[in-house]
Amino acid sequence: MRKLILLLLISSSVFAQQAKSTKYNFQDFALIVNVEDQERQYNEMLKANPVDPAKPTMYGEYRAQLALGWLTRGNFERYWYYKNTNPKFSVLQLTYLAYAMEYLLDANKNPAELEKVSGGILKDIEAGAISDEIGRAQPIMEVNATVNAQLGNIETAVKLLAKSSEVKGAIRDMKYFRDSKANYLNRYAIVMSAAGKNQIAFDTLSKAFREAESNPVMVNTFREVYKKLKGNETGFEQYLKSLQDEAYEECYKEVEKSYIASSKKTLDGFFPNPRKEEGPMKLFEAKQPVKDISLLDLNGKSVSLGDYKGKVLALDFWSTLCTPCVAAFSGFERVVADYKKDVFQMFVVNLFEDQATVKSFVAKKGIALDVLHDEENKAYNIQGTPTKIVFDPLGNIRFYSAGYAGSTDREYYKLKSMVEITKARYKG
Repeated sequence: MRKLILLLLISSSVFAQQAKSTKYNFQDFALIVNVEDQERQYNEMLKANPVDPAKPTMYGEYRAQLALGWLTRGNFERYWYYKNTNPKFSVLQLTYLAYAMEYLLDANKNPAELEKVSGGILKDIEAGAISDEIGRAQPIMEVNATVNAQLGNIETAVKLLAKSSEVKGAIRDMKYFRDSKANYLNRYAIVMSAAGKNQIAFDTLSKAFREAESNPVMVNTFREVYKKLKGNETGFEQYLKSLQDEAYEECYKEVEKSYIASSKKTLDGFFPNPRKEEGPMKLFEAKQPVKDISLLDLNGKSVSLGDYKGKVLALDFWSTLCTPCVAAFSGFERVVADYKKDVFQMFVVNLFEDQATVKSFVAKKGIALDVLHDEENKAYNIQGTPTKIVFDPLGNIRFYSAGYAGSTDREYYKLKSMVEITKARYKG
C-alpha cells in the first residue's frame, strides 16, 4: 500500500513540476476538461512547435492523455488513432485507463471493441511497454474475461478470470480502489453464468449482497442469473431487498458502536495505530465549533457551516490523488439523494490542492456532491484522508471515521446508518 501511494503521488508530482512554457505545458493541458478542447490545443501546439524527427517520443504524454480521454468518452476510433502512435502511459494514466474500461464494460459499450482495447493493454504490460507497478492488470484481465464471455469465448474467459487472481502486486481485497472486490464478484458471476453455471453465479451474488460486497451495477447481473435459474424474475425484488436489508442491519450495528454519546463540539480524533505498542494516532483536531468555520466553494464563495444548524452535517476530507477518497463518493451521492437536503447536508472538503486542479477534477469525474476547499488544511488539521466527521443538528460531533468502506453499497449503508442514528438520538 505504501508503495502504491508513493507511486501515484510521484507520477502526479512529475506532471506538476514540469516547467511551464509561455503557452503550452502538460500541467495546464491535463486540466482541460473536454477531450475535444485538449485535442484542439494539441494540434495548435504541433503547428507552433512541430515534432523533432530526432525525438519521436516528443509529446508522448500528450498523446497518451488524448488516448485516455477518448477512451473515457467511448470513442474507440480516436483512442486507436493516438494509441497507435505508441505513447507511454504513466502509472496514473494506466489507473485511469483501467477505470475507463470498467465503465465501458458496465455500460455495455461495444464488447468486441473493448476486448481489443483491454487485450492490447494486457499485451503491452506483459511486454514491458507499460509498467504496471500497482496491479492494474488484474481488473483489466477481469474486463477482458467478461467481454470474452459476452462474445461466446467461454473457455478463454474462464482461463483469464482465473489468471487475474494470480497477478503480482494486485490489491483486489484491499479497500483502496472503488468496488474492486465487488466488481470481481460481478464479473465472476457473469462468466460463470455464460458457462452455464448459474447456481454458482447465484450463490456468489447472494453472498455479495448479503455481506455488502456489492454495488448497483450488480443488480442487473443478479436479475439475469435469477431468471435463468428460476425461469422468471418473480420474487427477485423481494429476495434482493431481504439481502440488502440484512447487509444494512449489520452495518448499522457496527456503526452504532462508534457513536459518541457525550455532547462535544470540539475534540481530537484518533484512530488505531497498526503498531499497537505505540498507541493510537491522531486523525484530526477539532479546536473550534463547526458553527464558527467557513470554507470556500469551488467558485471562491465563502460557505459558513453554521448555516446548517438544525441538520445532520457530514464533512468528508479528500484530495484528487486519494483513490479511496474518490471511491467513496458514489456511496455518498446515494445518501444525499435519499434525504434531498431536508435533514442532511454533506460537503466533501478538498485539502492541499489549488482551486483549478480541484475544479477540473470535479468536472471531469462528474462529481455531484457539494465540494468545499481548504487548501491549507486549517479547519481540522486532517492527518490522513479520507476522514469523515458527522455532526448532530446542534453541532456536536457524533461520529468520525477514516478510510474507504470497500464497496459502494457498504459506504452507503455506513453513512446512512450514521445519519439515522444521529437523527434518532438527537434531542433538540
